[in-house]
Amino acid sequence: MSTFDKAHIDPNIRQYATRIKRGEIGRYVLLPGDPDRVGRIGNHLEEVVEVAFSREFRTITGRYKGITVSAMSTGIGCPSASIAVEELANAGATHFIRVGSTA
Repeated sequence: MSTFDKAHIDPNIRQYATRIKRGEIGRYVLLPGDPDRVGRIGNHLEEVVEVAFSREFRTITGRYKGITVSAMSTGIGCPSASIAVEELANAGATHFIRVGSTA
């Protein structure tokens, strides 16, 4: 079984591109493109922890009104956003909210 296959079922395996794993990510994830915006989102959360920063994918997790929320930058374009969402889903995220412009 390859690392990619194990990442779907083994909670101790970090995702390949984003370097996140189950237990580090909230069900709700905000998705800005720019890694700098992740820090700005963190200013509105409590108990913020930087989970990972790999390539264009900067990830934090904190609490907002008692709910665990994460934020991950997706970089530019659909391919990197697709990688981010797939690996977040593998890590247990279920709700994805794009934050920022689309122009």
